[in-house]
This record gives sequence, structure tokens and C-alpha cells, in this order.
Amino acid sequence: MHTPARFLDLHILHPVTAANLNRDADNEPKTISFGNATRALVSPQAWKRPIRLNVEQELGEHAARTRMVPPLVARKLQESQWPEDLAAFASAQIVHSAKKGGLQHNAEEGHRTQAMLYLPTDVIDDLVALCEKHRTALEEALATHTPKTKINTVLPAKDLAAHLTRRTASINLFGRMFAELPAGHVEAAVQMAPAFSVHQSDPQPDFFTAVEDLPQNGDSGSAHLQTAFLTTSVFYRFATINITDLHHNLGPSAPADTVKDLIELFVRHFILSMPGAKKTSTAPHTIPDLVHYTVRDRRSVSYGAAFEQPVKVAPQGGYTTPARQALADYAATINRLLGTRHLVTHGHTGTTAKPIKDLGTHHTSFDDLATACATAATAALTPANHA
Repeated sequence: MHTPARFLDLHILHPVTAANLNRDADNEPKTISFGNATRALVSPQAWKRPIRLNVEQELGEHAARTRMVPPLVARKLQESQWPEDLAAFASAQIVHSAKKGGLQHNAEEGHRTQAMLYLPTDVIDDLVALCEKHRTALEEALATHTPKTKINTVLPAKDLAAHLTRRTASINLFGRMFAELPAGHVEAAVQMAPAFSVHQSDPQPDFFTAVEDLPQNGDSGSAHLQTAFLTTSVFYRFATINITDLHHNLGPSAPADTVKDLIELFVRHFILSMPGAKKTSTAPHTIPDLVHYTVRDRRSVSYGAAFEQPVKVAPQGGYTTPARQALADYAATINRLLGTRHLVTHGHTGTTAKPIKDLGTHHTSFDDLATACATAATAALTPANHA
């Protein structure tokens, strides 16, 4: 029987002071045109990475994207006093033995893989241990191998695949593409939209100089002149978690509390994590003005279209107050159009202490909101039917 998916939608209005959170090829802030107005843009990858790293840091469970698994294994084996040729042969076995025909790799560069592998970082140690376990077989295979012959596979494919397809919490959240080992493919439970300013936001020049502190006779005072570009913005940020798919990724035996705790952790870091670009020269460490969530069955709904018409500055200055109103008005419109039959719950919190009409339950803090929406999203949770 098909189980309708459940989604937790997260909507954030986030004022950011002068910054360059995400640079383009010219080292300038990314922009996009929307509603015939230039908007500041932050790609989802730029915001997703710090969220992922913060989730992993809190869990003490790290993952990495790398093409360097075989060279890293070879290095560790040599550190364990393996002969260089045997360590290299063992690392080659990782790509040759992983499946029939082997993984695509570059033999001239330490057998590094052609594709980026997204793996728990401790998989390297697991692969080293696997090589240690089969050292005798590797030595025998190396003794009969010649450079012009095909490498005979020694390491057990089942064990290799088990290590290469192992997951972490962040892999279950953000997914993993692994075309060469389909069992390692993980459909992302999290979808994240590009963040964009709700108003027109043109990059503004910032001319600066670096002074020569030890000038020689006749030297001018400035050793370096440059113009950087920055934007100031109130961003609309949106992400959605397919709760049913996340439960499926974690496995049907995962306790409901495990799913809930992971969602709560993601929500907290989605709210507070910031991209690190140019942080030493701009320190754009602001927090959101408003966080709104909805828990829906059957489909997710972004409120990005609320800002197709750029928000106009308030009479007293600033974009946050009219942006709040635009988001609340759009939420009311969505509820009118879709009805509330599949709206499980909704709520909000932010810098204003007064509840905002049409945004559901008012919570006192980000932590309270994260706990409440995670609890609501996982109530009576059933894994997806992927048959």
C-alpha cells in the first residue's frame, strides 16, 4: 500500500549585513533576476555545506566527498610498514574488486576514483583493516602479477561494497549519488532552494587598500589597491525534509526518536548556520528575523513566489517588516487555495514577540520551534513504500 509522504517545510527571512556569502566566477556576489529586479543569491550548496558540517560535528559522525580513497589507503598501509609496492597493489584492489569490471579510476594517479565518493571518514580505516586481513592473499597475487596483465581481484567484493556504501546521518539527510554501486545510492530527504533577497539588491563597491608597513625611500603608502563588491539583503530561505523518505533511509527499525532527533538537529542548524565566504572581512553573523514551519502531507510548498514582486522599503526604512507581512499574506493565500486538509500543523518564531496571524503557533525561541516541528513531523510516522 502506498504511504503518502510527509514534509516539513522551513521558511526563513534572514537579514544579512554587508557580505559576499557566495561568489561568482568574477569573485563578486552571486545575483539573479527575479520579478525584473536584481536579487542577491546564495546557492543551496553554499548554505548546505556548513549545515552538514555542523550536524556532523554535533553527532561526532563525519563524512567526506573524495576521489582519493585508494591513495589514502596506500598511505596508511605504508605508515603501517607495508612495502610500497604491496600497499599500492592493495589500494588498486579497492577499485578492481569492488564490483565486476571495477570502479572507474585513474591508474596513473594512485588509482583515485573518477567519481567523487561520499563516505564516512572512518571507512578508510575499515578498508585498511580489510587489506590487513587479506595480506597473505595480496602478497601472493602481487608475486604473480606482471605490469602487462590484468589485476586478479583478491579482496571480497561483498565486504568492499559494504564499506563503500555505508552511511552516516548526514548521508541519510542529504543523499548520495553512487551510480557505479547502486546499493550505495541514497535519495536525498532534504531539498534546499537557493536563498534570494526579497528586494532588489545590487552589488555595491567597496574600495580598499593595504598599507605597506615597512616602506622604503620613495615608496607610496599603499602596497595593494582593490575594489570588492558586497550586498546587503533580507533573504528568503527555504528547505523541505521528506520525513517519510528520511525514515526510509534510516531503515524501518530506526526508533521514532532517532528520526525526530535528527530532524530537530537539522532544523536548528538550518536556522543558525552561515556560509563562510569572506567571513573574516565582513563578519555577517546575523540570525533570522522570522522562522516559519509547516508540516504537510502529500506535497511541499515553497513561499518563494510571495516575493516575485520585490518588497518595497517600509516608510520608516527597512525591509524586514514588509517582508514578514508579505510572507504571512502568502501563507494565508496558500491555505485558502489548498485548504488545510493536508496541513498537519504550522508555527513560527522570530524577533517580534507578538504572534503573526496566519503563521500558526507562536514559539518563544528557535530551540522550542525546532523541538515542536520535529515532534509534529514524526507523529504517527510510517516508512515510505518503495516497492
